[in-house]
Amino acid sequence: MSPALAVPLFLVSLAVTLGAARLFARRLDRLGVRFGFPEALIGLLTAVAADGPEISSALFALIKGAHDVGIGVLVGSNGFNLAAMIGLSALVAGRVRLPREVLLIEGTVGLLVTLLAGALLLGWLAPAAAAGMSAVVLLPYLTLVIVGARVLDRLAHKPRSLAARLGRALHEHPGPERPTAASTNPTHHLFGLIVVDLTLIIAGSAGMVESALSLGDHWHISSAVLGALILGPLTSIPNAVTAVRLGVAGRGAALVGEAFNSNTINLAAGVIIPSLFVTLAAVTTLGKLQLGWLIATTLVTLSLLTRPGGMWRGGGAALVVLYFAFAVGTLVGS
Repeated sequence: MSPALAVPLFLVSLAVTLGAARLFARRLDRLGVRFGFPEALIGLLTAVAADGPEISSALFALIKGAHDVGIGVLVGSNGFNLAAMIGLSALVAGRVRLPREVLLIEGTVGLLVTLLAGALLLGWLAPAAAAGMSAVVLLPYLTLVIVGARVLDRLAHKPRSLAARLGRALHEHPGPERPTAASTNPTHHLFGLIVVDLTLIIAGSAGMVESALSLGDHWHISSAVLGALILGPLTSIPNAVTAVRLGVAGRGAALVGEAFNSNTINLAAGVIIPSLFVTLAAVTTLGKLQLGWLIATTLVTLSLLTRPGGMWRGGGAALVVLYFAFAVGTLVGS
């Protein structure tokens, strides 16, 4: 494919993918508010919606045999998520704050899946072992987010017990994103539009990866840069926009839930599950450094969020600086 064709295809595919992902996330958020879902579940649903571009792009790259690009998309987007979703939200909104109990759940799950995916990519775990251990982590989490709040309420004999605090945190309900009159679409209409959005996300991601790989060959762009610094951040824009909106609205639980769920979904759906069906290429030295950086940044993010009052602007600036260090290191190492 010539650059004259690849450039317009990439730009159109990017616009279609990001636009569809944005609409997908907003429609799921409206459904969550309409049905009275707790913030933790809304954060999970929003992450699933906004993760469509990253996962689709990574899977198409794996199918094309460009494993370095596919893995780079996921590592790059996960690092970008921490900086742009949580760090930038703290800078814009002043701080990001959420109940400690929600942070404990979301942070623990996100960190464990990141460690398991990293061990798999480094060859320390077999695909079946990584998938099994991920299921042990994720299945109880999903059960807790979807139905666990009611169970915890029954187990909470004391108002200040851990079960009681956790139940209240999971039962936190958001106010509508906009006046109720602004969202008059029937529920079945919203579901139909969501299917259209998903189709557009998949089609746009296919065009974006195909054109990006062609341009990378023509312009001699390394796989590390193409995946981690171009496709990764670009496909994460819907996540960043949604997260900043949640941060400004003071919905810290949904914001952090979306950020960590997004990273978890990326690694589970883009690395761990595909590894059961395809053999992943060995990680390069630069890839190992990028994985180490991602784990370290995840730990830094959690430590900043646990501070009294949550993460303030200084912590948000630190995450942004860490991401720029990652970008510079990738450019130098490639």
